[in-house]
Amino acid sequence: MSPCARVGAAVALACASRTGLAGGDVPAVTGASTFGVLLQGLLGLAVVLAALAGFFWFLRRFSPGQTGAQGVVKVVGGVMLGPRERLVVVEVGGTWLLLGVGGGQVTRLHDMPRPASPPPGAIGQTAAGASGFADRLRELLPKRPG
Repeated sequence: MSPCARVGAAVALACASRTGLAGGDVPAVTGASTFGVLLQGLLGLAVVLAALAGFFWFLRRFSPGQTGAQGVVKVVGGVMLGPRERLVVVEVGGTWLLLGVGGGQVTRLHDMPRPASPPPGAIGQTAAGASGFADRLRELLPKRPG
């Protein structure tokens, strides 16, 4: 079916006279190379993949989620015991829990009250530890030769 045959009779007559096509003629495709069509398809695919990557980055960056300082449960530290087993120390309220994680289950191994100061390798640092670093940095900066 020609492009002019798809529209109304008056428009089809004007279309056929303008393009020089008879009722059943099909225009020949000229200038379409296989490389051009392939390149256009690949560019379209790249645009779609870039849009998806941007969307997922945006979701990860700005989605509401639990952050370490605002959550009820804070991970204090952990150690891998095997490919799928690990020990994790978490803080819930004022209690530290030692959890065994592995094999699709979590087991509470021990609990204790939160110590006054976290161990040196703990992930969650207190505000006092952060200000101590800032004070030390402030002391060292003026002494730097400049």
